[in-house]
Amino acid sequence: MSFLDARAQYRRTDNGEALSVESPHAIILVTLRELERSLRVLAAAEPDRTYPSQHVNRAFTAIYILQSSLDFEKGGEISDNLFRVYEFCRLRVAEAFRREPSPKLAECADHVANLLSAWQQIGTVRAEDAA
Repeated sequence: MSFLDARAQYRRTDNGEALSVESPHAIILVTLRELERSLRVLAAAEPDRTYPSQHVNRAFTAIYILQSSLDFEKGGEISDNLFRVYEFCRLRVAEAFRREPSPKLAECADHVANLLSAWQQIGTVRAEDAA
């Protein structure tokens, strides 16, 4: 599956409509937002380990998109650190998929929420600079 295929698949919603995104920044923003949402749903299901497969699949797809969008040559240490966060989350989602106890999905969701907040601030600064 190519990056474009993964992105196209991820952009589909339950009712078949695609999310509208205008830029690479917006794609990452939407992906982070959807990853956080799926991780929160999965974290809420931790006590009885009835993880909705739709959110497991969405989380895996979002993590794949985020990891494959990193530019390690230009991003350096930041890209390395982001990859580690995404990989931590991927491993926790895999634990949930296998119904293992305590996969720490709430912790993953908190990390992604912090990244989402920072990414939103970057977008605000970029919009102000363009104006």
